[in-house]
Amino acid sequence: MATEEDIAWFRSTFRPIPKPELPDDAIDYFIYHLPSPAPAVVDEAAEARAQLQEVQRSAAELTKELLKDYIWQREGFRLELTNEHGTPCLRGRTNFGDSIEDEWVIVFILRELTTRHKDIWARVVDSDGEFLLVEAAGTLPAWLEPEVADNRVWIHQGHLRIIKPKQEKGRNITEKLTLSDAHNIIRKEPNRFIKSTIIEEEAFYRLRKYPKQINENLHSAVLTIPRKVAFLLHQKPAYISPAVEAFYIRDPIALKPLRTKDASQLTFSPDDLVTVSVKFTRVGFAQLKSQEFPVPNSWTSKLPPMDDAKAYSRAEASMKLACGFEMLLHDPHHQDKASVREMKLLLEDIETGDEQLPSDEEIARSWSQQEDDESWMDINFEDLDRELKGKKKAGEQRGGDFGDASAQENLQRIVARFEEFLNDNSAGFEGADFIDDFDSDSDVDEDEDELSSDGEDKDASFDEEEFSRMMKEMMGMPSKSGGPPDVSAALRNRIKELDDSSDEADDTQQIEELAKQMEAELKGTGVLDLNRHRGKANADATSSLQGKESSSGLGAEGNDEDDNVNINLAKNLLEALQGQAGATGPAGSMLSMLNLPVPKDDRS
Repeated sequence: MATEEDIAWFRSTFRPIPKPELPDDAIDYFIYHLPSPAPAVVDEAAEARAQLQEVQRSAAELTKELLKDYIWQREGFRLELTNEHGTPCLRGRTNFGDSIEDEWVIVFILRELTTRHKDIWARVVDSDGEFLLVEAAGTLPAWLEPEVADNRVWIHQGHLRIIKPKQEKGRNITEKLTLSDAHNIIRKEPNRFIKSTIIEEEAFYRLRKYPKQINENLHSAVLTIPRKVAFLLHQKPAYISPAVEAFYIRDPIALKPLRTKDASQLTFSPDDLVTVSVKFTRVGFAQLKSQEFPVPNSWTSKLPPMDDAKAYSRAEASMKLACGFEMLLHDPHHQDKASVREMKLLLEDIETGDEQLPSDEEIARSWSQQEDDESWMDINFEDLDRELKGKKKAGEQRGGDFGDASAQENLQRIVARFEEFLNDNSAGFEGADFIDDFDSDSDVDEDEDELSSDGEDKDASFDEEEFSRMMKEMMGMPSKSGGPPDVSAALRNRIKELDDSSDEADDTQQIEELAKQMEAELKGTGVLDLNRHRGKANADATSSLQGKESSSGLGAEGNDEDDNVNINLAKNLLEALQGQAGATGPAGSMLSMLNLPVPKDDRS
């Protein structure tokens, strides 16, 4: 018979199971029922569960209303009734993949739910922690550091609420809150909240165009695809996301089913094609279009000549999508997905005659043929520079060929923030200080007024022309002036101008010493030799990447050392491109930034 000592030892061997870390591409969200003051009921937990079930039904109605045709990149919004540290709550986790917009759709739904239910408090976190604070970083009080931010940020009645520490002045706040502490403050200390319109507007800035923005996260394209693929997408448009992901993360094992020369052996044969409108997420469409993909033998005869760029681009996208579905259904990596099991059941129904494939007449009569503009994918440096300045081409209406209105507005907002930082006298190496106290809304507004005074620091103002010139030189593009000046000298002068307005002499000396060290190191590699003829260097670099010989060499002066450096660069770039095997990578991105074509690998 076990003694008390044995039982004590046995218990001591147990350790709590560590809570799994949140993945980088996932979001956690929680909803609590926390009335203030606490209700006078016998079973408070039962009352909370009943209220949360009502919220759950309301969430189902809201998603049906707003997200009827929405396509999630990976997983959708869902709420499950559970207990969090002994308190009833609704909890959900969504893996959004590369689609950041999915994350903000969830924030919008949570905010809407808190407006429909009086005593509901919601919180949301991702791998960055309280990411709503990241959005509003420039407007936060100085004490609100990531180390003390956990469990302080809440959404209530559609507004952002931040719990203040007990110590109401100073920067060095070390008070951390547990979830239980936060619940007690919500119930018993309603005065412990920051209610700042400025912070709230910044935190929810991405939601300013919701719910209209929800539909703009999608893209419709007319493609010519196998009839079975069209049938599956017509049954459930959400099947597009796992198919695109299967194409995007493919490996040699996934490509195995496509190596057959006999098209009849494929599940989605290119011998029976139909033209339909396919709805993608914007991220998914960009993933499908951006990757180079060798044409399988079974599709070689189905693609038009490359002379017709538009027709070839459409046929290539159709081929990639069909191959994505083929890989999705045959790759062992995807067989546990619910969508794969559903598609296999539908295909079995076709084989048994329980389901019929759509006819050409049915598709032409009742299926959508919507096709959206793809201009939002076209970005180059000149358009970026023009949009940052709020300008437009001659004879062009506002909102030209660079992205969409939302992208233009976001870029101009970034530049405005950068200029605001440069014009802030109190800014140091760790950033700008905006709000020093947080007693009330009026206090925040007063601090903001002080920051937005007319006394702009002209010495530290943001020079758009200088910024544009330096960006062009760093990207290998010729500037408008006759010869590009020494960037390092410009940087040193810029640092000196900024530091002349500061009383920190030691900081100025440190910056100058650091700039000199950086200049010495970069000059050793030839990076700062910006006076060479860029046009000739770019042309020669392109020739080297194509494997052609150039009798004049790659350097501007014919210097042997420069030739060796540039030849080695071209060799390394070529090897990097070969290692990418048609996928995205740093070498391809570098060439794209320099407006250089990616060379084809013509070796047999």
